[in-house]
Amino acid sequence: MTTTVSHSDGGLSRGLLLLMSAATGLAVAGNYFAQPLLDLIGREMGIGPSSAALLVTAAQAGYALGLILLVPLGDLLERRRLAVSLYAVTAVFLLVSATASNGTVLLVSTALTALTSVGAQVVVPFAATLAAPAERGRVVGTVMTGLMLGLLLARTASGALSELGGWRTVYWVAAVLMALMAVLLRIFLPRLGGDGGGRSYLGLLRSTVAMFRYEPLLRWRAGIAALSLASFSVLWTALTLLLAGSPYGWSESAIGLFGLVGAVGALTATVAGRLADRGYVQAVTGAGTVLLVASWTAITAGASTLVWLLVGVIVLDLAHQAVLNSSQNVLYALRPEARNRINSAFMTCLFVGGAVGSALAAVVWVHSGWTGVCVLGATFSAGTVVLWVLERITVGRTAGKRAQTSVQQGHDATPATSAN
Repeated sequence: MTTTVSHSDGGLSRGLLLLMSAATGLAVAGNYFAQPLLDLIGREMGIGPSSAALLVTAAQAGYALGLILLVPLGDLLERRRLAVSLYAVTAVFLLVSATASNGTVLLVSTALTALTSVGAQVVVPFAATLAAPAERGRVVGTVMTGLMLGLLLARTASGALSELGGWRTVYWVAAVLMALMAVLLRIFLPRLGGDGGGRSYLGLLRSTVAMFRYEPLLRWRAGIAALSLASFSVLWTALTLLLAGSPYGWSESAIGLFGLVGAVGALTATVAGRLADRGYVQAVTGAGTVLLVASWTAITAGASTLVWLLVGVIVLDLAHQAVLNSSQNVLYALRPEARNRINSAFMTCLFVGGAVGSALAAVVWVHSGWTGVCVLGATFSAGTVVLWVLERITVGRTAGKRAQTSVQQGHDATPATSAN
């Protein structure tokens, strides 16, 4: 059944933390390798552009199902075994993609790869559980830095590897790395038992959905994060179109390298985490939402000025990381025994927000160009400010009512948790 946690309360070693960070980035990167290769894949497989584009849709659908169906298992099963199994199976599916003989096989293997790549979302709460409470923000920030770097740099790596040996080389390399990562996680991760409370699998899924009813902070933070990723996705979806056209006229390889700019913002996640550890988690969220809105001013000016575009991209990525990291710190403090279910619910909403942002960005670009895209992104960003303010007001009222009730009953007021 469950096993005891085989780590001390002294925290997480630096080496294991970096391994877990690399593991999350590698798993997530696999879902983005195909995006710059659609033309190459389509020509070799003899399929049209619309059919090739289904690879992106398959990856999104597979990942969404994995978040809902697989991530909650971390609260029921032994987590090292679950993480290692998901990474190993992902390596197998990547091999299937590397050897795919037709578009149908590649489409199915892409969906299955995305489904099991949610092993990254098992590793994140795993790290939060292993971390000492006083360093949880830094630990989550470091792991999420790896995840965001994997997301941002996947296209750059994919383009470089495809030039060396064709698009299949990307999948061969990714498969080998995922298999190696499964071995390393098996060796270095401690055993960590889930606590599903005797639930069945279906009961676990019902409990995941029920988290939205029982935890108001989950509702607020899921909404804030979804709008933040929507804004982030609006930028990165339309950015390729902007840089490929006038006045920039960049090549595909140059556009791919632009992911390195986003990586600068991603690297600041640990700063937000350290501030959260010092008790400034709400200030980090508030500042992040305000910076999200402000970044679109520079991004709008970036339509014709590269310097402003660079500033806007870095600020937006920094702000998104601050919002995401601080929200995870708030949520992971709620129910330690249900971190995977909370993470599943939270990440599903986050993913939906990103998908909506990408879809709307493509439509708005066609009808309103870069100006319309910037208005859309700024609107999503403004929504994060509104939700954060409403969360603070609502949580404050709840805490006040709780204190008043406690006083009336002749007891000391129960202090709000650090998450509040």
